[in-house]
Amino acid sequence: MYAGCFKRILDFSLSLLALIGLSPLFLILTVVGAIEMKGNPFFAQERPGWHEKIFRMYKFRTMTEERGADGELLPDQARLNRYGRFLRSTSLDELPELWNILRGDMSIVGPRPLLVKYLPRYNEEQHHRHDVRPGLTGYAQVHGRNCLTWEERFQMDVAYTKNVTFSGDVRIVLETVKTVLKRGGINSDSTSIYTMTEFKEKEGE
Repeated sequence: MYAGCFKRILDFSLSLLALIGLSPLFLILTVVGAIEMKGNPFFAQERPGWHEKIFRMYKFRTMTEERGADGELLPDQARLNRYGRFLRSTSLDELPELWNILRGDMSIVGPRPLLVKYLPRYNEEQHHRHDVRPGLTGYAQVHGRNCLTWEERFQMDVAYTKNVTFSGDVRIVLETVKTVLKRGGINSDSTSIYTMTEFKEKEGE
């Protein structure tokens, strides 16, 4: 009953309240972001959602659009400035996803939406992470975040889809607040730019 009905009602209600209550912060981050990023402060990218339906996910931009003499974008490390690192370390870059939750593209709790190009790389079990709406936060986010291996992350994602409960979601939200305040699990072992390495292979087959 919760997963099929009440979860969506809670998602809509809480995201609407959050968008209203956090509107001053949104305004500040929009203005500062436009200055720091020298342009559009928002980042939009297509991601697979519930039943692998593609939607546009919105975030605050954390990397500039700086290009080299050849016209190509500079490496991520060069484009991720101090402001971008601050947004990522505090998870403030995720706030525009509240709009996706309000629209029904996402949920407050669920597996994080990954890149569309990963879809053909999943094995049969990993595809089940899309049996529920993707989340602003999730079980994997509070149990290692970017420090997890891809196999560990997918195992946690699929396990969540098989046991969606109100009490479980409340625990994940509370753990998320604790993790964000501690800024835990931001870096993986293989990168220093606050992100996860690319998923390239079908793991766990």
